[in-house]
Amino acid sequence: MRVRSRDAVSHMVWAPGELGLARAYVSGNVELDGDIFTMLRSLQLTASDDAHLGLGATWQAVDVARRLGALTTRPKPPPEEARPRRGPVHTKRRDAAAISHHYDVGNDFYRLVLGPSMTYSCARFVDQDSTLGDAQGAKHELICRKLGLADRPGMRLLDVGCGWGSMAMHAASVYGAQVVGVTISREQADLARERVNDAGLSANIEIRLSDYRDLQGEQFDAISSIGMFEHVGSKRAAEYFDTLRALLGPEGRLLNHAISSPGGSTMGSRSFIGRYVFPDGELIDVGEVALAMQRAGFEVRDVEALREHYALTLRHWVANLESAWDQAVSLVGEGRARIWRLYMAASALGFEDGGLGIHQVLGVVPTAQGNSGMPATRRNWG
Repeated sequence: MRVRSRDAVSHMVWAPGELGLARAYVSGNVELDGDIFTMLRSLQLTASDDAHLGLGATWQAVDVARRLGALTTRPKPPPEEARPRRGPVHTKRRDAAAISHHYDVGNDFYRLVLGPSMTYSCARFVDQDSTLGDAQGAKHELICRKLGLADRPGMRLLDVGCGWGSMAMHAASVYGAQVVGVTISREQADLARERVNDAGLSANIEIRLSDYRDLQGEQFDAISSIGMFEHVGSKRAAEYFDTLRALLGPEGRLLNHAISSPGGSTMGSRSFIGRYVFPDGELIDVGEVALAMQRAGFEVRDVEALREHYALTLRHWVANLESAWDQAVSLVGEGRARIWRLYMAASALGFEDGGLGIHQVLGVVPTAQGNSGMPATRRNWG
């Protein structure tokens, strides 16, 4: 780590720990030279506390100096990217603002980071030679099979938090599914519709700019929720699963694919990821997720961990960003590019050391007689 300016000290004095260090890096006052994964792991190992994403340096000496008044110069105000949102948490209005903060930074930037698949969630690497695109396709295929789309072509699928439409397009093109995809990111919705049209799938896919809470009175055969549940929050989890349960008939299935944390973790405004990356985000223990699904009327049929797969996915994204750094900076500015590099690299380490997890939890709505319509084994899921 190389300090470029005395302002770096101010950042770390007034926000000891991961937030101050991250702010110093984002502002360009600190450089993380060389391999960023090695640097962050070294910082983690020398830190006395363990924060959300392995950035838990306590900076005790500067904290003591601040408390004694030896250092009093406050740093410049944080940039717009870091300003916390105000108002009640997880209202539709605040959720829309939080989602826009993260996802509406430009589709060209996301295309650069994510690659042609435009899929912003954990991939599934079937073998060591899998490309990132192959691995994202394998993830979508696994979800389609878990939801039973292979058993009955033409099923009606709801994709909650559909992103740029990749899951919807896979389900429609491979299994003829009739898909409704919902997102509250305007830029995602616009590009998803364009991609669906270019692929000739407009007759099968409808992309809506809509909150999941606005879905009422419709019926679907299956629901996929991939990388969206992290934005719901524990206080809204029951409402979330109740809403989705009401959209499914007997033997309908829900696949909830989400990052988790042992014991749960709130991305608060004093954390780097809560302030800069995912405002109001929350990681819920997978046990609590399963319990909430059961309380909503789902029978939990399968839980699968993909932790190592997400670590590898994130390393691919970091490589994509670093290989096109100048282009990324021209698209979103150096500060935002630094935010993404730091958060993705630190997240990869979090998945590698087990501080973060990710699970696919599959639930089904049994009939009154207890029929699930589920296969006897996992063998046909691939």
